[in-house]
Amino acid sequence: MAEISANKARTIIRKALAKGEEMGFKPLSVVVLDSGGHVKAFERADGSAPGRFGIAHGKAYGSIMLGMAGTAQMARAEQQAYFMAAVNGVYGGAVVPVPGGVLVKDKRGAVIGAVGVTGDTSDNDVIAALAGIAAAGLTGEA
Repeated sequence: MAEISANKARTIIRKALAKGEEMGFKPLSVVVLDSGGHVKAFERADGSAPGRFGIAHGKAYGSIMLGMAGTAQMARAEQQAYFMAAVNGVYGGAVVPVPGGVLVKDKRGAVIGAVGVTGDTSDNDVIAALAGIAAAGLTGEA
């Protein structure tokens, strides 16, 4: 199975942060996880709150562990709060079920990782994540 290379992870981060700056977003934090939920790379923009790693990681971690992007997780949480509460119990409270967690797919459509972006509105976090993923030649599912 293909994985996200360290070089592609750095590209995703660099381009996501650049998109945020270009669009005037608040300072962003971006994490890239591989298909096993392990951190490939992380960066926090100047001025980003120090606790943002946990939020970015939780968005991406929930996406990869559930195979469900943040938008779908939020919908599930709204419909079945008990399910997401149970999931968070299983994963030690590490899941943040909101937009900004984006699945990363290769050219064949296989999930090879996830990106978590936090710092602005969830919708803007998604915009930045998708820009970074596209710049790395991959496809995002938000």
